[in-house]
Amino acid sequence: MPVPEPSVNGHLHSAYDSDEDIDYTDIDEKYAVEYDESFLDSIIVVDGIPIVKAERKERLVTKLGQDFKRLGAAFKPGSLHMPWDDEKGQSKGYIFIEYPTVDQAAFAIAAIHGYRFDKNHTFTANRFADIEKFTNMEETYVEPPQEEFKPREHLRAWLGDQQGRDQYVTLRGDDLQVFWNGRNGASELVIGRPRWTESYVAWSPAGTFMATFHIQGVQFWGGPSWNRARRLVHPHVKLLDFSPGENYVVTWSNEPIQIPENARTGPDIFSADDEGNSVAVWDLKSGFVLRTFPSGQQGEDGAPKKMIWPLLKWTGDDRYVGRVQPGQQISVYELPGMHLVDKKSIKVEGVQDFEWCPWGDRDRDDQEGKTKGKKARENILAYWTPEVVNQPARVSLMSFPSRTQLRSKNLFNVSDCKLHWQNQGDFLCVKVDRHTRTKKSLYCNLEIFRMREKDYPVEVLEIKDTVISFSWEPRGERFCIITTNDPNFGNTAPGSTIKTAAHFYQLERGKGDFRLLKTVDNKTSNAAFWSPKGRHVVLATMGSQTKFDLEFWDLDFIGDEAPRTDKDPGAGIQLLNTTEHYGVTDIEWDPSGRYVASSASAWRHTLENGYTIWDFRGQELSKQVLDRFKQFLWRPRPRTLLSKEQQREIRKKLREYSKQFDEEDAAEESSVSAELIAARRRLIDEWNAWRTKVKRELKEEKGKRQQERGHAQEKVEEYVDEIIEETIEEVLE
Repeated sequence: MPVPEPSVNGHLHSAYDSDEDIDYTDIDEKYAVEYDESFLDSIIVVDGIPIVKAERKERLVTKLGQDFKRLGAAFKPGSLHMPWDDEKGQSKGYIFIEYPTVDQAAFAIAAIHGYRFDKNHTFTANRFADIEKFTNMEETYVEPPQEEFKPREHLRAWLGDQQGRDQYVTLRGDDLQVFWNGRNGASELVIGRPRWTESYVAWSPAGTFMATFHIQGVQFWGGPSWNRARRLVHPHVKLLDFSPGENYVVTWSNEPIQIPENARTGPDIFSADDEGNSVAVWDLKSGFVLRTFPSGQQGEDGAPKKMIWPLLKWTGDDRYVGRVQPGQQISVYELPGMHLVDKKSIKVEGVQDFEWCPWGDRDRDDQEGKTKGKKARENILAYWTPEVVNQPARVSLMSFPSRTQLRSKNLFNVSDCKLHWQNQGDFLCVKVDRHTRTKKSLYCNLEIFRMREKDYPVEVLEIKDTVISFSWEPRGERFCIITTNDPNFGNTAPGSTIKTAAHFYQLERGKGDFRLLKTVDNKTSNAAFWSPKGRHVVLATMGSQTKFDLEFWDLDFIGDEAPRTDKDPGAGIQLLNTTEHYGVTDIEWDPSGRYVASSASAWRHTLENGYTIWDFRGQELSKQVLDRFKQFLWRPRPRTLLSKEQQREIRKKLREYSKQFDEEDAAEESSVSAELIAARRRLIDEWNAWRTKVKRELKEEKGKRQQERGHAQEKVEEYVDEIIEETIEEVLE
């Protein structure tokens, strides 16, 4: 034990009284005061700020506010604090910013960190509460534990179905259901949820996502579990448009964007700069809003025009998106920055409309490098301008982004033009509605550009009657037009029918022009729906109150066995079946081209709503009459991953594969028959067992009743009077 030593004032003290030797850790822990540091989470520290003198401080703060607002990290005036070195009369190179909420501070850190302010300054951002943690960090690095890998669901898992089935979605009232479409109209429920959407449903172009609409915005679903993959906050959204590659989305609401006070800021929500706009462009992968636009358009006279959807039009490679300002210009923006290309629009006086050339399989192969020695061609846009004074109307082709004029064609006596691209980008048809000099009657010209040939030659087809419908055959060289010479056309009441005729044309390779194959007269059909694989087409009477005809046509019915001749070019065009669907409003082909669905939506009328699934020959497979039925949509499929060589190999061995498929179908039918027989036998056995049980119970019950009657039986004596002989005496007086 230490010996006490005398002190200066006469008191004794011990060596334990030294602060250097006594440990107060336990006392500090016992009486430690806990401070609420949660408010520090909403304060961030930004380092790498330029060091400036007093005269440049205000200018620097203004520039920081502008840049941070553009990054989605705007701060309120007075919430920025810049530490100052009074001795040197300059800033210290870092700032503090306080945000209203922790979430806004987190978004600000993500947006600011790594931002290059100029060539000498790059910002680093951290939470203020993390500074002490960094200063007290251990010098020795300790490797963190490895987190267990959790694989995400494959968004295209439905393509791996062993039976190769397609899916479709139906909306009935508030119930949304997804089904597998089996053989012979059999369906299997995949998932269904009530009130899954508040208006309607939409598929992405390749079927990866299903979009549902809500008051707060749009939600995207996918994967085997149908979990939510993305949510875009756009209040009261009404319309949606995907880019061809599913990378971007455009949304529209009839209510302009409004930003409430103290609203959360971030790259995934609207900012004050977006207020008043109605159209928004989003990055679907990140959920960030890229840019917003007003939806109103003005004509040449300054009056507002009706909005035409889609308002923004995409190129096939998702690189550019454009919009037209009628009568003035075409503005093209590059993705994902949404900056105006070359900082200027395409000035075209009087421009009315434009369309981008679609990307076909050939273009995508060139882009991906699958085709050796070929480069993907530039994007091509087609636009038209009306007649002005002495200048004729004109259709022009332009390559982009080089802005090179490829071809133009003058047009005369033009009332209207419609641009129709073939889905592979091989042809462009400009349907020109022309009027006579007296302007009392109309007729039509078809200006067809052959896009794969040198100098883009144009063929002109003059149609004497009014063309009410034009449609290209997908992946083919044929098209169908529906014409009418009915004098009542344009003057009839809504829902009435008119006499029409359908015409089928095909390109003759040797001559390079289009030849009429067949004309079908005395019809009421006013719309043509091609199979996505080509060859088959449905001619339908839509919007009528008395006619609901559906005609199923095969344009290669004879095939190679009896090819077309010059005498009869339409020999292979055959009507397969004629039927009707009462009140039909929509017709949808499935991606395989084997099935087609016709539906009657309650959005148009309330009589006999529902849908019917047909095969390509027009044979009815399934019919569902459902009250409050609204929508039917097939799920699209993405582009095939097989090369052209692999596809040719499959076509060569198609008969071998067909035998295998026939065996599987026969086995499935036999298994179904066996299951049906077994089910019937089981039902009969159950019925016989029930009857035997009931008989036994009845017999037992009858025996019990007889036994009870025997115990309660009484002796009864019966007296019977029998008349043996009856004597009649007669008295004579």
